Amino acid sequence: MDRMRNLLEQIQSRLNDLNKAERKVAEVILHDPQQATRLSIAALAQAAGVSEPTVNRFCRSFGANGYPELKMQLAQSLASGAAYVSRAVSADDGPDAYTRKIFGSTIASLDAACQSLDPQHISRAVDLLIQARQIHFFGLGASASVALDAQHKFFRFNLAVSAHSDVLMQRMIASVAHTGDLFVIISYTGRTRELVEVARLARENGASVLGLTAADSPLARVSTLSLDIPLPEDTDIYMPMTSRIIQLTVLDVLATGVTLRRGVDFQPHLRKIKESLSASRYPADEEPL
Repeated sequence: MDRMRNLLEQIQSRLNDLNKAERKVAEVILHDPQQATRLSIAALAQAAGVSEPTVNRFCRSFGANGYPELKMQLAQSLASGAAYVSRAVSADDGPDAYTRKIFGSTIASLDAACQSLDPQHISRAVDLLIQARQIHFFGLGASASVALDAQHKFFRFNLAVSAHSDVLMQRMIASVAHTGDLFVIISYTGRTRELVEVARLARENGASVLGLTAADSPLARVSTLSLDIPLPEDTDIYMPMTSRIIQLTVLDVLATGVTLRRGVDFQPHLRKIKESLSASRYPADEEPL
């Protein structure tokens, strides 16, 4: 099974395209996928308020010969953890339910992102980072904090690094960019007009642009290289949650790649930075006054 196109994700993505009767079947399945694997075709039809032939038509529209085969595919989706991608928090959820849903959706989305990232693109991104004369991390809104986190990680590699979340500052820096500069532009949707314009301006001045953004988005198309990140949540409606975690994890992957590429000779430099923090912490067995 293609884990990026498992049954639950297919149903969720096609929900608005289904006819009224088949959508009722889809909604019953998405509401409680685990329960759906235990229902007979008659019970599912009754729960959805449709006929059994409608359930069979629904099954065939998703490539299954009948309900038994659909249930098998559904069980495989549940085994991969993908159920949480489609289980939104409900108004009547208690702390136990919404805690499990948020953690579950984050775990499933991270797994989907891991499956979608191209290792060759990761290697090329590490090349860009190592070869850069200086690196600028740009983000707006929820991605601004991700850019700041990236600055905190990458300054340790003895590189000239900055992070900016002000559009005017981003434009000014891009306007004086040179060959050898790298702009890492972080945008979940890749449709933020200001960031796309900044990326285009930096490219026109000879700099490279690494986009951490959605596949085939305006930002991805204007970037030198784009690490395509899947879209597990609608940030046009909801505040970004899972997307931010994915961005941070991808940056951890890149930082690890840079560390490994630098080799063992670079370890003393990293150790020196780490040891500089010792004096700022209480010993583990000492209580503050």
